[in-house]
Amino acid sequence: MWKELVERLHPDALFSGGASEQLYMPFNPLLFFADYGGGDQFAYVVDPGRHDIFVWDHETDSRRWVADNLEEYLRRRLSSSGDEWYRSD
Repeated sequence: MWKELVERLHPDALFSGGASEQLYMPFNPLLFFADYGGGDQFAYVVDPGRHDIFVWDHETDSRRWVADNLEEYLRRRLSSSGDEWYRSD
């Protein structure tokens, strides 16, 4: 079940070597749970002591912090009609 979910959210997240390793930083510490429809994807850092949410930019492979926790992520996401909420500093 988890493998299919991860593959659906991000097919390259389960790479096992090859070209993907050279193109992207490792996805191992990230648990993807949402996308914005344009390719950017949101993820938890897989660390029991952290609740931060980051966005992965599919064009640059950068990861930016967007919220302290899921509640803040939802509040910020639901109060915006565009993608500025996570793209602005």
